[in-house]
Amino acid sequence: MNRKARFLILVSVLLSTTSLAVAGQSVYDIRDFDAKPGGKDLCTKAIQKAIDKCAEKGGGTVYLPPGTWLTGTVYLESNVTIQLDTGCTLLGSKNKTDYGPPRKLKDADNETFSYWAVIAGKGLENIAIRGRGVIDGQGANFKYKNGPRPKNIYLENCRDVLIEDVRLRAAGCWMQHYQNCDRLTIRGIAVFNHVAYNNDGLNIDSCRDVTITGCNIDSDDDAIVLKSLSTNPCENIVISDCIVSSHCNSIKMGTESGGGFQNIAIANCTICSPRYSKVTYGKQRGLAGLALEIVDGGTLDRIAISNITIKGVTVPIFMRLGNRARIYEKGKPKPPVGNFRNVVVSNVIATDCSSIGCSITGLPGHPVENITISNVNLGFDGGGTKEDAARQIPEIPTKYPESTMFGTLPAYGFYCRHVKNLKFQNIRLATSAADYRHAIVFDDVHNAAIDALDTPFAPNAPDIIRLIDSTDVRINPPPTKK
Repeated sequence: MNRKARFLILVSVLLSTTSLAVAGQSVYDIRDFDAKPGGKDLCTKAIQKAIDKCAEKGGGTVYLPPGTWLTGTVYLESNVTIQLDTGCTLLGSKNKTDYGPPRKLKDADNETFSYWAVIAGKGLENIAIRGRGVIDGQGANFKYKNGPRPKNIYLENCRDVLIEDVRLRAAGCWMQHYQNCDRLTIRGIAVFNHVAYNNDGLNIDSCRDVTITGCNIDSDDDAIVLKSLSTNPCENIVISDCIVSSHCNSIKMGTESGGGFQNIAIANCTICSPRYSKVTYGKQRGLAGLALEIVDGGTLDRIAISNITIKGVTVPIFMRLGNRARIYEKGKPKPPVGNFRNVVVSNVIATDCSSIGCSITGLPGHPVENITISNVNLGFDGGGTKEDAARQIPEIPTKYPESTMFGTLPAYGFYCRHVKNLKFQNIRLATSAADYRHAIVFDDVHNAAIDALDTPFAPNAPDIIRLIDSTDVRINPPPTKK
């Protein structure tokens, strides 16, 4: 063997070794704590011992080598990285008794924490779950409405969190839930969650300073979801460069919205209906591509969405201010109607969408405000009738918000009601079949502009634009083609 070959082998060995630890931190191999591969022997105690020893020594990496490792709930600790090597599968137990044993929290007086998840943690800092391995929850074994169902990852009140490159499969309900966390980074992960009800892909709940990049999320229920199951908003969040598929909603804010959503940027994502799974909960054709919802009294403010491609969903864009008024703090009264304002959506291309149409709706006396939709190209099935164009749409303020909640809309493009300061700019609408509805309906819309609308017109169809109880509406035609 020549000198160059020996040097390359040495470099390869050094790189493979240092990839398991960060900056010289210690590595704790679960095999050294009597973990047995094969997926038959329960390794919960061994993995937990490795985590605890790692934390006790000041932090480092708990290493899961190639092989199948069966486990119930393991609790992460501060300054610990769980590294799943390529070829590793962390397999969630099918036995309910293996989940959620109480665990005393460090630095807390007699406080315990219990949660049904493969990996769980509360009140931690400087933690990571990373590597090219798989976490498979075997969630098909846990029946809906038959007690708790385990998630694959649950982290609460944690700071400085990294989830990177792991493959997440088959959770009992939501795949991963991050609640009230700060400085959370999720990048390069791949999710496939199609075995049970409520199979969400990624749930961010009342978190701050979150970056989600380069992820592939394919789920039966909602895929990438921002929620606020508290009065604390989700804020300062970036979602970019993701591929997203769902039988329900692909990228969604809501339904739970006690605190709302503020300072959110979503860019450079592709959305489609799932191609490799059958429906468990939603519809084969996914519901909304982009769904923005405030129904529990929170505030949605400063949302920027750009460079999105969408194929084959029911409704490409859905915005709803409602009044379900769910209470998130015991003893508190029902919240008032929330606020929905300052949303910019630009550079969206959607094809193969249903005939329902998009909607932007508030409530009487509570308008959605300051909405700009620009450079949008939407293709629908079409086929709407004159009877559809004349439909009276009920307010239904307390109904669960969904893009299909109003049925077929009077507009095949955009139905807008109770909106203030609305601008459409450079909008192109197309239908596969002739449609005898309006392209756009404004009902109780004030201070609005439509600039450069390009849309088909079926013979003997109603007017392209219909205004109902609306004021200060400016309509400018598209530039004349030379």
